[in-house]
Amino acid sequence: MSNATLAPDLSNWDPENAATWDERRAWRTLWVTTYNLTLAFAVWYLVSAIAPRLNLVGFDLTKEQLYWLVALPGLAGGLMRLVFMFLPPVVGTRTLVGGSSTLLLLPMIGWTLAVRDASTSYTTLLVLAFATGIGGGAFAGFMPSTSYFFPRRMSGTALGLQAGIGNFGVSLIQFLVPWVVGFGLLGTAALTPQQTTEGGQIWLHNAALVLIPWVVLGIVLAAVVLRRVPVQANFRQQLDIFREKHTWVMTAIYTMTFGAFSGFAAQLGLLITNVYGGFENAPDPLKFAFLGPLLGSITRAAWGPLCDRFGGAVWTLVSGIGMTISTVVALLFLTPTDVGEFTWFLVAMLAVFTFAGIGNAGTFKQMPMIFPRRQAGGVIGFTSAIAAFGPFLVGMALSVWSPSAFFVGAAVYFAACTVLTWVYYARPGAPRPS
Repeated sequence: MSNATLAPDLSNWDPENAATWDERRAWRTLWVTTYNLTLAFAVWYLVSAIAPRLNLVGFDLTKEQLYWLVALPGLAGGLMRLVFMFLPPVVGTRTLVGGSSTLLLLPMIGWTLAVRDASTSYTTLLVLAFATGIGGGAFAGFMPSTSYFFPRRMSGTALGLQAGIGNFGVSLIQFLVPWVVGFGLLGTAALTPQQTTEGGQIWLHNAALVLIPWVVLGIVLAAVVLRRVPVQANFRQQLDIFREKHTWVMTAIYTMTFGAFSGFAAQLGLLITNVYGGFENAPDPLKFAFLGPLLGSITRAAWGPLCDRFGGAVWTLVSGIGMTISTVVALLFLTPTDVGEFTWFLVAMLAVFTFAGIGNAGTFKQMPMIFPRRQAGGVIGFTSAIAAFGPFLVGMALSVWSPSAFFVGAAVYFAACTVLTWVYYARPGAPRPS
């Protein structure tokens, strides 16, 4: 409920004090920011949905070039998160969300135009792929900003909902693109379809074009609804988080959860093609690629209240154990002798995504409990920045190593992070509350 003792300019805002907290404003902020975050994730993964079809419309790109193209948004997202993480206490929520959403228009317009001309240079495609990293970078600003609006007792629910629904943008774009490229969008008749190498037609430019009006709506909502609360710090003051050991421990653990989620989400379509594409009646990767991110997003949102009730550390521990086992199972089906093995590979990968979603919810409950409010926002931003390199690192690893070698390394890393979770947070008498 809105409280009369809260200053009109929110100068005395304090979520831990019911007298100076407006719950309705907090939830409005959450929903508007989450709407924009969902679109940001969709833009971030736009290239992963477009890339498998580029050669179909006349481009001539090698398997390695496609891996790089899909991996580059991950590199860009991670680098941009290292910038966005410092912005919430500097520019405030309204400027951060509205400005970031405005920048999303650049890669969307760029990709709309680029895919219409198969002579577009590979360098241009790489630049446009890097620009979609704006969508990934926004997360490191949006999540810490939203954390300022809720008390610690509700942090798991609020951040779980925002991150989970925001992550839904990944599966949204991967599910939406196969549909919208099949027809001309209303009011865009001037944009003729591309001719495919198979003699058909495809409106591949719709993949980016369809998002533009929704992003414009998000910009308007940010300008009208959002406000700034009094959490302020300059760049130098925020550097104190790097002197905390637990910043680095939580970074490793969150990279296990979201790094795997984002990396596998970006590369799963190409991985299916390269491992199972040689069989007769090979599975269509575009029919399955969205399922993993969808499950991970649902579990991340659903587990927020459970993390508030039981603590984040126990669920992060469950996540690590589940991800390790699921990755080992998936490893068994990476050198198939029959296309029928794909079902078991897909089930194992969906389990990885599901446990990753649980771990994402758990870690985001832990950080507000471990650190003071302003530091917690910075740690959330930094850990998310490092984990955002997941698509890039997974893509680069798969372009150099065999899938089996990569999955072995992933399983070892997941197991190591599970041990860290137990030692520092989940065991009885652990040094930090979480």
